[in-house]
Amino acid sequence: MSILQLTGGWIEVIAGVMFSGKSEELMRRVRRAMIARKRVQVFKSHLDDRYAGLFAVSSHDGRSVEAIPVDSSAQIAARIDPMAHVIAIDEAQFLDEGIGNVATSLAVRGRRVILAGTDTDFRGEPFGPMPRLLAIAEVVDKLHAICVLCGAPACRNQRLIFGEPAAWDSPVIMVGAKDTYEARCRACHVVVRGNAAQAGLGI
Repeated sequence: MSILQLTGGWIEVIAGVMFSGKSEELMRRVRRAMIARKRVQVFKSHLDDRYAGLFAVSSHDGRSVEAIPVDSSAQIAARIDPMAHVIAIDEAQFLDEGIGNVATSLAVRGRRVILAGTDTDFRGEPFGPMPRLLAIAEVVDKLHAICVLCGAPACRNQRLIFGEPAAWDSPVIMVGAKDTYEARCRACHVVVRGNAAQAGLGI
């Protein structure tokens, strides 16, 4: 279904691995909505303060738009601008499961809701509320990066600790960039079985 064919409110999800251009695509849609003279409100998880800081959504190449940092879906619901036509939310994987209900409520009330997030964690497992968001969205785009090892389409987030693959029991949430993560394909993705202490990673 094309976005151009949708009327009323709806949910769009931009999913994929790190370095695949999710935030850049969210910002592109936000800017196009602004050009169309739509009132836009942008939120992001407070956990992501990379690049442009807490008060902006930013891409790895340095582009940014202003955003409101939040801790939870309840904070988003409480801070919605009643005049906004478009609600954009970046780093949705860091939010709680209630974000699905908030997005649905906004769509029912005629809003266009755009969410971007990493759909799998460093182990390759579904990440936070992303599976439900993908299921309830009218429009889903899954982006890929390029595997840094073989050049194939990358569908996994490779976490590195001191340059080595992270252990399976490492914390799921660890915000980082090129110093701690690489984009890799399924074949090149590695997770160390066992615990972090045994792997000598000191975490």
